[in-house]
Amino acid sequence: MIAPEIEQKIEAIRLKIEPLREAIILHKVYSAIKNLDDLKVFMSYHVYAVWDFMSLLKTLQNNLTCTTIPWFPKGNPDTRFLINEIVVGEESDIDMNGVRKSHFELYLDAMRQLGASTGKMEDFLRAFQESGDLTASFKLASVPSAAQHFVDFTFKVIHSDQAFLQAAIFTFGREDLIPGMFISIVKDMNEKFPDSISIFKYYLDRHIEVDGDHHSHLALQMTANLCGNDEQKWEQVEAVVIASLEKRKLLWDGVLEEIEGR
Repeated sequence: MIAPEIEQKIEAIRLKIEPLREAIILHKVYSAIKNLDDLKVFMSYHVYAVWDFMSLLKTLQNNLTCTTIPWFPKGNPDTRFLINEIVVGEESDIDMNGVRKSHFELYLDAMRQLGASTGKMEDFLRAFQESGDLTASFKLASVPSAAQHFVDFTFKVIHSDQAFLQAAIFTFGREDLIPGMFISIVKDMNEKFPDSISIFKYYLDRHIEVDGDHHSHLALQMTANLCGNDEQKWEQVEAVVIASLEKRKLLWDGVLEEIEGR
């Protein structure tokens, strides 16, 4: 349960970021997606946001719970519960056939079904896992610049080691940003090309059902627990959430530019 005074702080942030959220939800990139090739471009950028969302999530789990041996109680038990429940849903959900998969792995399956190349993402992951060098891995895999800037910002917040800021962009900057118009476009495409779009439609349905509803409430409670009545923290939260949304808009700008330039 979020205290009334904390609800006021959350509402103030929501009002502040509403214009940016509207700019993202009403972005021209959605109406620019008119065929399967356009959707392939969209997914080839969006996949980086899906992946770094998982990295952000696991950072929160590492910071808010004990993930090392020997185990010791760490942090607030309620916060531990919140982040662990989100991790279970995101890291080990079920696909259309009831097989356990992370949402990122499900997204890659959707790209492969559509015929969108996963090569750059796989090259990036391989390079980053081997070197730990984000910039070099971007270059080696020829990751689109808009995706690079987006992921780079996320990792700056990850490396800040400030759990309340990580929770803030997880809560306000990533959830609930898929508009009904885009869902309608995908639904129409799925009706025409079910053998190409069905996994992606399922991914979106799961995102709305799990991420956009239940998980968003859990994440909000987690952020409230971490910030409490600390005015300075809430000020920093507002600033980092605005920056995060600006990066998302720039990501969509990059997708739109590529679609229109084809």
